[in-house]
Amino acid sequence: MQGKVALITGSAKGLGKRTALTLAEQGCHVALNYVHSESDALLLRSSIEAKGVKCITVQADISKREDIAGLADEVQRQLGTVDILVNNAGPFIRERKMFADYTDADILAMIDGNLVGTILLDHLILPGMRSKGWGRIIHFGFGHAAESRAWPYRAVYAAAKTGLVSFTKTLAVEEASNGITVNMVCPGDIRGRNKEILISEAREISDGDTPLGRTGSGEDIARVIAFLCDVDSDFITGNIMDISGGLDPIRPWSKRTKDM
Repeated sequence: MQGKVALITGSAKGLGKRTALTLAEQGCHVALNYVHSESDALLLRSSIEAKGVKCITVQADISKREDIAGLADEVQRQLGTVDILVNNAGPFIRERKMFADYTDADILAMIDGNLVGTILLDHLILPGMRSKGWGRIIHFGFGHAAESRAWPYRAVYAAAKTGLVSFTKTLAVEEASNGITVNMVCPGDIRGRNKEILISEAREISDGDTPLGRTGSGEDIARVIAFLCDVDSDFITGNIMDISGGLDPIRPWSKRTKDM
């Protein structure tokens, strides 16, 4: 992937950061995106540039349409046509909340940040990929999103992501002949610092809720994204891939329960 241009939304910290580092190590020039974490983005930029590739930082809120257009324009102005688009950014309300208790602002933020913003950014980036006859688009979902099951207390987030499942599969079919693949990765319950650690570090952290027995790591997700973006992964498109150690976020499994 030497010289490919990768745009990763929400990449100053967390899973986006680990993905940015992984793609940079494979030779990609990287566009980092952030909303508030400018200092983190600038530190990461220095780390990526030390790997011998180009890196820029662009402030933009994916839930705001004017910001999305500005992000696409700035990346293409500074780095050129985007070859790899990783749609990592997306708001999530961790508080368990009944749908009836959501405000209008909560609902619109969830839909715009997790579905509409992603679709609009794809739409802006697609022409450049088509002009090259090559592209990789990655969407983010949640475990078992492809099944569109009920997820109490996560109604709006789940609706946005399951809508994105359908869009992922449709876009994959429409753009296959243009050399563009579209896939979705669905991380397990990876929180806080674990979003940035390596697999070797995660193996030292036990997790009784995950069937595998260890917590997930940022590297678990980033290495799958790097594989999907590889030149020889062109036959893999329209897939919804759970990367969760066997965890079902809707019906949690626990070793403690299993052993009783």
